Amino acid sequence: MFKKLAAEFFGTFWLVFGGCGSAVLAAAFPDLGIGFVGVALAFGLTVLTMAYAVGGISGGHFNPAVSVGLTVAGRFPASSLLAYIVAQVVGAVVAALVLYLIASGKAGFQLGGFASNGYGEHSPGGYSLTSALLIELVLTGFFIFIILGATGPKAPAGFAPIAIGLALTLIHLISIPVTNTSVNPARSTGVALIVGDWALGQLWLFWVAPIVGAVLGALAWKLVDDSEARVAA
Repeated sequence: MFKKLAAEFFGTFWLVFGGCGSAVLAAAFPDLGIGFVGVALAFGLTVLTMAYAVGGISGGHFNPAVSVGLTVAGRFPASSLLAYIVAQVVGAVVAALVLYLIASGKAGFQLGGFASNGYGEHSPGGYSLTSALLIELVLTGFFIFIILGATGPKAPAGFAPIAIGLALTLIHLISIPVTNTSVNPARSTGVALIVGDWALGQLWLFWVAPIVGAVLGALAWKLVDDSEARVAA
C-alpha cells in the first residue's frame, strides 16, 4: 500500500507542479508565454507521462474525483479511498509550495491568483457561480466516463494514458476561461492554500462539483458498459 500511496503522491505532485507551474511561470510572459493552449497541453502531458510512469503501481488516479468515480464504478476498493485522497492532497500541497518558492524568487514577484480556481470576479472570464458549478460537474463527469472506457477490457491495451491525457487537455481548453479549470479537488486545494483569502472561500465548489460529477460520470458509464454481459456470454 505504501508504494501505491507514494505513486499517487508523486503523480499528483507532477500534475500540480507541471500544470500550475506552466500557468504561473511559462504563461506569464507577454511575448514568449505559452497561453491557454500551452497550459491546457501541460496539464494533459502531466497526466499522460505519470500514467505511464506509475499507473501500473497505483492505477494513476492523481485526483480525488477520479478515485471516487472509480470506487462508484466498482473499479477501486472503498477501503483505500481515504488513503488515496490524503496522498493526492499532500502531493498537491507540496507541489504548490515548491512552485511558490520558485516563483517568488523573481524580483517584483506578485502572488496574484497563483493558478487558483474561482468564479465570479475570480473567474478568468467573469463567469458566475452557476456557470462554474455546471462546467466543473459536466467536465468531471465526462472525464470519469472517458477514464472508465479507456481503461476497460474492451479498450486497446496501452493507450489509456493517451486518451486520458488528451481528454484533460480538451477539458482545459474548454474551461480555463470559466474557472481556470479544476476537475481535481487536490489541484485546487494545493494552490488555494498558498493564495488563501478568496481562493479558500471558493474552494468548496471545486470539491463538491468534481466529486458529484465523478459519481454521475461513473453511473453514466454503468449504463453503457457491456463488459459484464460480454464476459458472461
